[in-house]
Amino acid sequence: MRFNITSNKRVLLLATAVVVALAASVAALMPSPRAQDNLRTSGTEDQKRWQTVAPGRVEPGSGEIKVTAPVVGRIGEILVKPNDMVFPGELMVRLHDDEIRTRVTTADAQVAMRKRARNDQRASARAADRRRAEDAVADSERAVVDARATLDAAVIAKRSGNGADADIEKTRNALTRAQDRLKQDRAELKRLEGDTNVPLPNGNEGALNVARTEWATAVAVLEKMNIRAPLAASVLQVNARTGELASPSAPQPLLVLGDVSSLRVRAEVDERDFGDIRIGQNAIVRTTAFRDREIAGKVSSIAPIVDAGRINLRGQRNMTDVNVVEVVIDLTEPGPLAVGMKVDVYFRLEGP
Repeated sequence: MRFNITSNKRVLLLATAVVVALAASVAALMPSPRAQDNLRTSGTEDQKRWQTVAPGRVEPGSGEIKVTAPVVGRIGEILVKPNDMVFPGELMVRLHDDEIRTRVTTADAQVAMRKRARNDQRASARAADRRRAEDAVADSERAVVDARATLDAAVIAKRSGNGADADIEKTRNALTRAQDRLKQDRAELKRLEGDTNVPLPNGNEGALNVARTEWATAVAVLEKMNIRAPLAASVLQVNARTGELASPSAPQPLLVLGDVSSLRVRAEVDERDFGDIRIGQNAIVRTTAFRDREIAGKVSSIAPIVDAGRINLRGQRNMTDVNVVEVVIDLTEPGPLAVGMKVDVYFRLEGP
């Protein structure tokens, strides 16, 4: 039996073209993925309540604070863990600092030697006033350093279970008093330096001032090895590992902090709906994790720029081909929502 190969090919091609055409027609009639999501979460009557809907992610009311190392160094201690509460200035990570501590000790010895040489010289009454003011500032600077070290020790003791909150509060107050005293002493020294009747420092006095500056510089470098909390917040994520090398240019922050006493949602509204969103507009937030809950909120800010859509995941932001505007919604009552949770934001219709 002979087969007409050419005819069979033509039939096959025609059948394929019909299938492709039908598929294209069906796809054209199907709603977009975004519309499909809306239909799954809203009934026909429910949809009439909304101006538009947009995907978003939950974040702390303060935003996510990403903490990196200010200098390159090897991580020596990690003093916090996720869910810990921290106060402004609290020590969270300490880098290895043995070499820098040696510099501080050397600078301290130079200060002591230069001070003895200065004191061997007599000074006029006005020069003596300046000397006392300079000494007061130097003593106050040391008092601040010592008070901060005492506070750090109290925090470490508390984190290890050997301290109490009362000890931390006491040392925090002592640090505040030392800082206030330093401000006063610096103001008095500045006043004397501006007095034309006060003589300029002589050679030994100048050498002491230089030594004190070198000590202060070494202490400042040492302080950079201590990574502290910039604000009162919760520790959301700890990426630091003891022994690893920390760097300001590291792709991942050492810690992520956030004030979770309030939450907000950062949503990505399609640029076609940009004109429908207003500051103060009411919205509700829904998530598949809690299907029966609706969280109320209001639009608090609208970005002044339209950009490519992004998926907001920590550590990566994947660009999409959809242009969007970022809109922040402050939540009235966060309920069960958690930071990082993916949600859908429904913006209510305005007007009657």
